[in-house]
Amino acid sequence: MSDDGERTVRAGRRTVRVHRAGKVLFPGDGDAKEYTKGDLVDYYRSAARLMLPHLRGRPLMLERHPDGVDGPRFMQKNTPENYPEWITRVELPKEGGTVCHTVCDEAATLVYLADQAAVTLHRWLSRTGSVDRPDRLVFDLDPAEDDFEAVREAAVLLGELLDELRLPSGLMTTGSRGLHVVVPLDGRHGFDEVREFAHDVADTLAAAHPDRLTTAARKKERGERLYLDIGRNAYAQTAVAPLTVRALPGAPVATPIAWSQLDDPGLHARRWTIDDAVEQAGSDPWDGVMSRGRALGPARRRLDALRTA
Repeated sequence: MSDDGERTVRAGRRTVRVHRAGKVLFPGDGDAKEYTKGDLVDYYRSAARLMLPHLRGRPLMLERHPDGVDGPRFMQKNTPENYPEWITRVELPKEGGTVCHTVCDEAATLVYLADQAAVTLHRWLSRTGSVDRPDRLVFDLDPAEDDFEAVREAAVLLGELLDELRLPSGLMTTGSRGLHVVVPLDGRHGFDEVREFAHDVADTLAAAHPDRLTTAARKKERGERLYLDIGRNAYAQTAVAPLTVRALPGAPVATPIAWSQLDDPGLHARRWTIDDAVEQAGSDPWDGVMSRGRALGPARRRLDALRTA
C-alpha cells in the first residue's frame, strides 16, 4: 500500500476513514519489525473490546507521532475542534482555565485516534463523573537501568505487601522498561488520601529493602536502586492505559499479565507487541480484579499496624 493510501474501517456502528494508511510509524530497526499507520489502526480495532473497559469515562492525554516514532512527539490534552462530534469530550478545570479532554467511549474513537497517529493513550485514574476521586491506584516500578530482574523482584515484594494489606492488584508490563501494579479502588477517597497511602506503602517497602528500593524522586539520589514511583496518583496525572502501544521500536504494548507470569524467565517489559498483545490479554490475566474496587480504610489500618510494629 502506498503512503497516500486511504481506506475505510468499520468500528462498532461507525465507519472511520483512515488516511495515509501505508505511512510507516515504526521503522524496522535490527530485529524490530516495521509497522504502518494501517497496522496501528488494525491493532486498536482488534484490541477495542478489551481496552474500552479501561478507557470509558476517563479523560485522556494523547501521545501523537504524526511523522512516526522517530519524529517529533506531541502530548495533546485539548481536543481539536475538527475532531468528529461523536467523539466524547469533557471540559475540566486547570490552573488559569479549562481543558477539553478526549474520552474514548467506543471502538470508532480508538480507530480515529490511531488515524491521528495517537500511538499511546495516557488515561486519568478517575472518571468524568467524579474526577477528584480515583478508582485506580498505580505503582510504577522504574529500574535504574534496563534491568528487568530488579523489576521482577520489586513486583514480588510489592505483591506480597498488598496481599498482606488485603488489597487486590493487577500487574501490567509497561511496554517500556518496567511494570505497573494497579490497585482497584471504590472511588470514595480523594487524590490526596490515595497518594498519601501509596506513598506510605512505597516507603514501607523501601525501608524494608533499602539496598534495592527507593522512593527518592531525584535520580542522583537513587543510585542503582529501583524507584517506586507513586507520582501518577494525583489530580490530572495520567498512566499508560492497558493495551496501549508504546512509541518504541517494534511497537511494544503495555499488557496485563497474571501474577504467576512473573515466574516466566522470558518475561520482560516489552514482551508483547501489536502482533500478540490481544491474545495475551484475551486470556483474562486480571481475572476480574479491576471490578473489585476496595475502600482504603481497612488497608490503612493494617499498614499503620505494620509500620508501628
